[in-house]
Amino acid sequence: MFSWLGKQGGRQRNGETEDLVQTVTGGLKELYEKKLLPLEEHYRFHEFHSPALESADFENKPMVLLVGQYSTGKTTFIRYLLEQDFPGMRIGPEPTTDSFIAVMYGDTEGSTPGNALVVDPKKPFRKLSRFGNAFLNRFMCAQLPNQVLKSISIIDSPGILSGEKQRISRGYDFCQVLQWFAERVDRIILLFDAHKLDISDEFSEAIKSFRGQDDKIRVVLNKADQVDTQQLMRVYGALMWSLGKVINTPEVLRVYIGSFWAHPLQNTENRKLFEVEAQDLFRDIQSLPQKATVRKLNDLIKRSRLAKVHAYIISHLKKEMPSVFGKEGKKRELINNLPEIYRQLQQQYQISPGDFPEVKKMQEQLEAYDFTKFHSLKPKLIEAVDNMLSNKVAFLMNLITQEERSMPTQMVQGGAFDGTTAGPFDHGYGEGVKEGADEEEWIVARDKPAYDEIFYTLSPVNGRISGASAKKEMLTSKLPNSVLGKVWKLADCDCDGMLDEEEFALAKHLIKIKLEGYELPSILPPHLVPPSHRKSL
Repeated sequence: MFSWLGKQGGRQRNGETEDLVQTVTGGLKELYEKKLLPLEEHYRFHEFHSPALESADFENKPMVLLVGQYSTGKTTFIRYLLEQDFPGMRIGPEPTTDSFIAVMYGDTEGSTPGNALVVDPKKPFRKLSRFGNAFLNRFMCAQLPNQVLKSISIIDSPGILSGEKQRISRGYDFCQVLQWFAERVDRIILLFDAHKLDISDEFSEAIKSFRGQDDKIRVVLNKADQVDTQQLMRVYGALMWSLGKVINTPEVLRVYIGSFWAHPLQNTENRKLFEVEAQDLFRDIQSLPQKATVRKLNDLIKRSRLAKVHAYIISHLKKEMPSVFGKEGKKRELINNLPEIYRQLQQQYQISPGDFPEVKKMQEQLEAYDFTKFHSLKPKLIEAVDNMLSNKVAFLMNLITQEERSMPTQMVQGGAFDGTTAGPFDHGYGEGVKEGADEEEWIVARDKPAYDEIFYTLSPVNGRISGASAKKEMLTSKLPNSVLGKVWKLADCDCDGMLDEEEFALAKHLIKIKLEGYELPSILPPHLVPPSHRKSL
């Protein structure tokens, strides 16, 4: 479809031949294998940070990771989205989901255990084998023919423990597994129960393992129908306070409030709020296929920056080591002085502090290595990555734009996503500008007698009032001029600079819509056109 360098794709530059790449995904994969992977392997990046990427990592569908304490509704949330059960699904008030379950599309319903899953080259899970049998025995893939899963895959995680249960060892590094998934998924959804807002030590460590992936995190306050409005305000405030202690960012996380299961609401006074929040969350998830390529490009850039920093750290440690005596003492000194080394490298290479790995974790990892076996700095490897970031990535961004224009918009469909996309239960149906769209009578006529009284107090001439007269009345709404100007443009149907009684009634109706909190249309919908102006339009 697209070539790596358009018509110049096959030309030689500086002795190199540029290969043709048919898609952005192919371009990302080639950039990684030719530019970034050599740097990672040379400085043992995979042993310190993240395993090497494989073809499946570039080609897999967008993934959504669900994380939360037990009984917050993670599995029920998946059941709600899919509108059907999936293999391995267990729902209960105690920790029932004791495994990581990758819910993916398949022509037939079935499940694949973890040990078989990590040897499948078509699945993006092969590198999970490093967590051993203790984890693989608690990992499975549930496949089923579901429309939603044609666009996204969903990862269900074990319920995070609290209280005394935290002392029970899982047998594998739970936070490391979460971090592995976080680096590869498109969205991380943290679920909270309105009655269970405390963040346990394990949950706190799990959230901290998402460091660097803040843009992927969304928070869902589930089971919000079980409290009334006053309690919900307190619950929301308490949740934000708890999150603020764990997530050390000045930005406020987006929190979606609702009750995500197909059962009647226990408390309906916030039904409107829940509907709006659910629609916002659905739109966010539905857009993932469209944004998947940009996300993979973004993750590749983040990985490249970390790999460069890692190379600088490793090569610096190698350079500082003595050639013969005092190696152990020097190693201990370098590990202890790692924060100072970070500062030196920041100044020397103009690197942002946020690009460096966590000091404490890096110090612990370095304990196991012989610094004399590290490699010295190899400028060509760094230059290749710099060239990729400054030139190749910009070209790929252009390719992404071209692909988006040439291909139909990809949206998640099926399951709960189809329940509110059409008919009277569509979001906003019968509200604001859409009110009266399916009625024969002109919706403005209901309040027209009251509007007519105001109209005739403005001294109309030949059945019309001037713009100056209309302005005085419209300003009583206290809306800004930019909004009132739009109202005038929509209401003056014949564009004669004056308003007759139907146009004035329409203007008052549009002001009412805006004052009620709804947005005005850019073009007047047919059902709002005054009856006497419909033939002319």
